[in-house]
Amino acid sequence: MEPTVSCAFVQFMKDKHKRSPTQNQYGFMTHSAILDQLAQAIASAKLDLYLVPMVDEFQGEYTPDYAARLPYITGFTGSAGLGVFRSQPTADKKHTLFVDGRYTLQAAKQVDAEAIAVLNSGDVSLLDWIKEQGEGLRIGFDPWLITEQQREGWHKATAAQGVQWIALSPNLVDGIWKDQPAPPAGEVEIQPIELAGVSYEEKRAALLDVLKKHNADSLLLTQPDGINWLLNIRGADVPYNPLLLAHMLLKKDGSATLFTHPHTLAKEVADYLKAQKVEVLPIKQVFTAKLIKQAIGQRALVDAAATATGWFALLDKLGVEVVRAEDPTILPKATKNTTELAGIRHAHQRDGLALSRFLCWFDDQNIRGRYPDELTVVSQLEKFRAEDATYRGPSFATISGSGPNGAIVHYRADEQSNRRPRTGEIFLLDSGGQYPEGTTDVTRTLFVTSPAGGASAPQVAEHFTRVLKGHIALASVRFPAGTSGVQLDVLARQYLWEAGLDYDHGTGHGVGAFLCVHEGPQRISKRGSSVPLVSGMILSNEPGYYAAGQYGIRIENLVCVVDAGQTADGKAMLAFETLTLAPIDTRLVNIAMLSIAERNWLNAYHRRVYQTHEAALTSDERGWLMNATRAI
Repeated sequence: MEPTVSCAFVQFMKDKHKRSPTQNQYGFMTHSAILDQLAQAIASAKLDLYLVPMVDEFQGEYTPDYAARLPYITGFTGSAGLGVFRSQPTADKKHTLFVDGRYTLQAAKQVDAEAIAVLNSGDVSLLDWIKEQGEGLRIGFDPWLITEQQREGWHKATAAQGVQWIALSPNLVDGIWKDQPAPPAGEVEIQPIELAGVSYEEKRAALLDVLKKHNADSLLLTQPDGINWLLNIRGADVPYNPLLLAHMLLKKDGSATLFTHPHTLAKEVADYLKAQKVEVLPIKQVFTAKLIKQAIGQRALVDAAATATGWFALLDKLGVEVVRAEDPTILPKATKNTTELAGIRHAHQRDGLALSRFLCWFDDQNIRGRYPDELTVVSQLEKFRAEDATYRGPSFATISGSGPNGAIVHYRADEQSNRRPRTGEIFLLDSGGQYPEGTTDVTRTLFVTSPAGGASAPQVAEHFTRVLKGHIALASVRFPAGTSGVQLDVLARQYLWEAGLDYDHGTGHGVGAFLCVHEGPQRISKRGSSVPLVSGMILSNEPGYYAAGQYGIRIENLVCVVDAGQTADGKAMLAFETLTLAPIDTRLVNIAMLSIAERNWLNAYHRRVYQTHEAALTSDERGWLMNATRAI
C-alpha cells in the first residue's frame, strides 16, 4: 500500500483540463502555460532552480487538495515525487520530475515529455543531479515543505559547489494557481476515553516530564497523527487517515496552542479543548511570524527530522534555543494500551466478518460465471464493510488487481486499466477499514474458480505456498525482548530465497489505533527500523511474490506484539498475536510443501476464523465459510 493524491483532487484536475484545448491521453493538459508562468516567477525571484515536493506543511502521507502543487504544475498524480523547475528551460535542460520506480511509467504518460524529463530517483538522486548542473546555483524552496534535516543534508552535500539554498515564502506555485482549492476544514470529534484508554492529561504529564528532563520551556509537535493521539481527537482533513491537520506547541505550564487551518469546531470539541487549556489559532499566524515569543520561552524541544525548516528559521529569529530530540509522542502512540488493544481486536472481528462475507460473494459470482471486474470488487467490498454502522471508510485506496495487474505492487484500478479476471487466474485484494476502535489492513490472494471448479497451476501453488510458509514463520516466531523488525524480516523471505525468489517491499509496517494505516517507528524490513519491538505494537505481516506480467501474491494479516514468558535465564520473550480474521484461500496451497506444524497453524487459524464469524452469517455464508476453513 502506498499513498496517493486524493480522489477529489484528481477529479478536480480532470474537470479543469476538460476545458483545455491541449490534453494528453489521461485528460490532463500539457501544462505549458503553467510551466511558463512558474519559470517567470523563478526568474523574478533570481533563482536558477525551484523545488516542488509532493508534500504539505504537515509532512503527512496524504496531500490535501490545496497542497497538491506538483500535480497542478505537471499533471503527475502519483503519491511521491519531487519537481525541479528551471528559470530558463531549454530543449537540452528541461524541467525535471524525480519519481521512484513505482511511478516512472505513469509519470511518462502524464507529463509533457517535451517540457519535463522524468528520472527514477533510485537511479539518480537529487543531489547527484544537482552536482551535474554546475556551480554557484541559486535553488529556491518553500521552507514549510522541507524539514530541517533535509535542508541541512542538502546544504552540506552541495557546499563545495557554492550552491545557495534560498527559502521563499509564500510558495511560488500558489502565486500562479488562481483557482487553488481551499485548505481542508473537516469535522473534528473527541476520541472518548472508553476507546483511547489514557486521557490527554495523563499523556500531557508524560510529555511535561520530557520537557523537564531536557530543561526546555516548550515542546513543538508537527506530526498530525501524534497530535491527534495526544489530544484524543480525530479529524477528517485528508482521505483515509482520520486527522485534524495541525501543529502544536505545548508549554511547560501545561497550556498549549494548536495551529491549524480554520475549522468550525463543534461546541463539545471547543469546550473540551478550552478545558484542557488548549488555544486554537490559525496556522497562518505561524507562517507570518506573528507567534508570541513568550509562548515558546527560551528553549524549545523540536524534532528536526519531522519539523519544517521554516519553524527553525522562525525560532532562530525569535532568539529561541532549539533542543533537538525525537518527537516524544512517537513511541507511546505506537505502543497501544490495553483499552486500545481491546478495541482493535473488536474492529478486526467486525472487519473480518465483512471480508468473509465478501469472499463468499466473490466465489458465488465466479461459480455463476460472472467474474466481477476490479472496480466492481472495490465497490462491493466497500458495501459489505459499510453495513457496519460504525464503519468510517477505507484506511487506504483498495488495491484490486486481477491476473497481471496483481503483479503491480501498488496497482490502482481505474476506468482505463479495469480488468475482468479469467478462470484459473488469481486475484490480489489489499484493503482496510477505519473503525472508531481501530484501523485494519488485510490482503488476500484469491483463486478465480469456475462453475466446473478446478485447481490452481502448479507454479502458482508453489509460489503461493512459499509466501504462506514465510507468513506462518513470522506469525509463529518467539523472540527475545530487544529484537527489532530488521532482525525478523528473513523469516518471511526464507522459503522464497530457497527458490531464488524475493519481493521488493517491506514485510511489515506499523498501524495506528483509528489513526494512520502506516505508522512508525516499528517496521519489519530488510532496510527496516532498528527500534526494538515492544508489547502493544501493531504491525502487518505481508510477504509476497510478483511474477511480472502474470500474477501477484501477497498474504497479509495484522499482528500485535505480546508478552511470551521468559527464557530459562529470565530474559523476557515476545511473540505475535494474529488480529486479522478472514480465510486464506487453501485452493492455492500445495499441501505437500507444508510441514505438520505449518498445517496445524493454518488449521487452528481457520478454526478461529470460523468460530468467530459463524453466528453472524446466513446459512449459505456459513456453509461457504465452513468449506473455506476446513482442515487440510
